[in-house]
Amino acid sequence: MDAPLAETARYQNSRFMKAVRREPVDTTPIWIMRQAGRYLPEYMEVRNKVTFIELCKTPELAAEVTITAQRELGVDAAILFADLLPILEPMGLDLEYLKGEGPVIHNPIQDSSQVDRLTDIADMDCLDFVFQAVKLIRAELPADIPLLGFAGCPFTLASYAIEGGSSKNYRRTKQMMYNDPSAWDALMNRFVDNLVVYLQRQIAAGCQAVQIFDSWAGCLSPEDYQQYVQPYTAKLVTGVQDYAPVINFLTGNPALLGLQRQAGGQVFGVDWRINLADAWEIFGPDVAIQGNMDPIALYADLPVLKQKAKAVLDAAAGRNGHIFNLGHGVMPDMNPDHVKALVEMVHELGTR
Repeated sequence: MDAPLAETARYQNSRFMKAVRREPVDTTPIWIMRQAGRYLPEYMEVRNKVTFIELCKTPELAAEVTITAQRELGVDAAILFADLLPILEPMGLDLEYLKGEGPVIHNPIQDSSQVDRLTDIADMDCLDFVFQAVKLIRAELPADIPLLGFAGCPFTLASYAIEGGSSKNYRRTKQMMYNDPSAWDALMNRFVDNLVVYLQRQIAAGCQAVQIFDSWAGCLSPEDYQQYVQPYTAKLVTGVQDYAPVINFLTGNPALLGLQRQAGGQVFGVDWRINLADAWEIFGPDVAIQGNMDPIALYADLPVLKQKAKAVLDAAAGRNGHIFNLGHGVMPDMNPDHVKALVEMVHELGTR
């Protein structure tokens, strides 16, 4: 067996990938959303030299912070350091990251007549900094540590494109959904078509699985999610899952879990707003589940944190296919020692 095939066997037989396939593991695997972030001094050493978007667009630096976070924390998977939104730039949106405000789109889609202003990406090489980072990370990661790629789901990207940034009520987004379904359909399909190619390219560059983030879908009623979102998420999953497993992550509304399951995926990410055992009843026994500790629990004293971790593991009840994670990302002022301690706790308490 040559070296590349041997390495492929190692990461496919890793603790994380076994859990994705719902195979027995020695202990529960864990990775953490936003595990490379401002709470890590190693990250800040790099970040203080460049802007956030420069960090995202410099493959060597993105690779460095990705690899360092995995090594420092001892997690069972690395996730590509990138952002959900740079894919919007080659589609025609003017994106800027403002200090203290986060991402802002200066030319949002203000009404349905402007949907055609959002264009297909003619050449995905304009996002080559992402694919080059993947190649560098994969070359440096231990062979038994999978690398995860990711992208935003169509609804979450559409919300940013229409609202121009974050929103409390998503009024403009829902207004287009309700009042011009044909424009909404065109917008969502445009995102799906480009996201499929984008994620396929991440996988081809060296990712073993990908997570799709529907960070804002929790603002929707079940009826609205089913009508206006689910078909497009399902189309995205279908376009990617033959190339690598898809983690379908949705946060903010446990009432959507049954519909999330119907949208598809090999792993379903859930937040802390539902007991993991109850989530498994909704999803059924034939899928893996990722989650679902409240990230604020990381602020607790370590004995309490251990109780919180144990509660999640107890809810999983030793089922094959559990991947421990938070219900969302690590907060920027977190004590990194607490994150490292959580990883050790999960590996200790999750031992089969």
